[in-house]
Parts: sequence; C-alpha cells; structure tokens
Amino acid sequence: MLRWLLGRGATQRQVARELALISPDVWRRAVARHAFLAGLSAEDDEALRQRAAWLLASKTFSGAHGLEVTDEIMLSIAIQAALPVLKLDPVLYEGWTEIIVYPGGFLIPRNDVDESGVVHEYVQEASGEAWEGGPLILSWEDAAPGGAPGMNVVIHEFAHKIDLYAGSADGMPGLSAHPDIRPAYWRKVLDESFDRFNDALDAVEEAIPGDVDPESEAGAAWYDALPMDPYAATDNAEFFAVSTEAFFIDPEPLARSLPEWYGLLARYYRQDPLRRLG
Repeated sequence: MLRWLLGRGATQRQVARELALISPDVWRRAVARHAFLAGLSAEDDEALRQRAAWLLASKTFSGAHGLEVTDEIMLSIAIQAALPVLKLDPVLYEGWTEIIVYPGGFLIPRNDVDESGVVHEYVQEASGEAWEGGPLILSWEDAAPGGAPGMNVVIHEFAHKIDLYAGSADGMPGLSAHPDIRPAYWRKVLDESFDRFNDALDAVEEAIPGDVDPESEAGAAWYDALPMDPYAATDNAEFFAVSTEAFFIDPEPLARSLPEWYGLLARYYRQDPLRRLG
C-alpha cells in the first residue's frame, strides 16, 4: 500500500508504524488547528496523513535551547511540511535527515560583500533556515498553529528544500516530473513576476509619507497592499519560497496580483488552494 510513498528516508514498516500512531481523533484535532487545510477532500486528507507519517518516519526531530519536542509539535510540523508535496514525490525532501526546533527565534551568523568588495559580518535573528544538504531549522514560536496571517515558516523552509533538491537555491525547482512545464517558460514567468513584485514594492515604499517609519506598525498598512511579504523581493529563491507560503496560506491576493505565476505554481504543486479555500 505504501510503496508509492517510500524513498530512501523510511521503510514501509516505519511509515506504517507512524500511521498507526496517528489515531483518527489525533489527526482531526491536529488538522483543525491549521485553518489553511480547510476544504481538503477525504482522499487528500488521507494522502496528507500518509505524507505526514512518511516525514515522521524519515526525519529526526531535535529540540534546541531546552525545548522538548513533543508528539504534538512533530505532527504539526509534519502536517504543514506535507502539504506542498501532497501531489508530488516525497523524494523532494530527501538528502537530509534532521529538523531542529528552537523555542523561538534564533541567531545566524551572516556575511555580505558590498560593491567595494568589503565583507560585512553580522548576526541575524531568524525564524527558519534550510541548509543545503543539512538540517532544516525552525522556531516553534513561529511554526506553531495560529501564526502571523498569510505566513508559514514551515512551508517557506520546505519550499527552499524543494528548490535545493534540483541544485542551487534559485527559484527553479526540478521539472523532470512535469513534462507539461518547460524550464524556459518557468524562468520567463519567474523573472517577469519577480520584476512585477519588485515594482509593486517600490511603488508602496514611495507612497509611504516621509514622517512614517516604514518598519513601524503605521508603515505596515502600506505593505498590506502587497500580495505577500516584502521579503519575496530579496532574490528568486526567496520569491519562490515566500510565494509558496502565500499560495497555500492566503492564495487570493497572489492569484489576483500575479495570476500567471499563481497558475504556474498550481501546475507545479498540482493543487489549487484558491478553489479549495474559496
């Protein structure tokens, strides 16, 4: 029964054991905590349960800074992570094994090189991080159900893993299983949509009055006009990850503002959250 779900990360016995541990009542309660899962058909609900069981069987969960990673935490993360690959091969999540969960935000050392070639080193607080070939790191404070509207750090970081599975993080996931999507077409829509979003962000920032701090609560009202978080403008990799968040969590603004990109994501993920959540 589970052969279609198996990869190198888990055996059939391990997945079956995890499925047996997720009772119908436990599953219903866990799914109900995530509003963006509303409208799943009975078939998709069962497929999501099997994907979540595969994740629980194939990944190890480690708590950091004293966090006890409970069964509830693991199941919640697995459910959220399973949604993007609901209709895809879970092999996209292979090549790494560990999920590290912090109680809240954590610090990551960064370095940037400016136009003069000077290296600037600093520490940045993060709510999630996906390492190439390494662990995926999450803040439970940010990953828990009921987080910020339209945002989902679990889906964001697992979208990076999907991107990285094809090579470098560049917003171009592997398309070998999608003969209906030509790489050149993906690149064209990605680049055009990225540029359109950056233009929209520039317009928003130009419209903010000079006496309003863009990073204040008052400034946030202008950014609310965007279809997704401004962080999507960072580069193509972040654009793919942030728009994947929006696609599954709050699809209507994305579909309205960037319809061709939304349609391409729907073809890639083989899902249409707008129709399901509408």
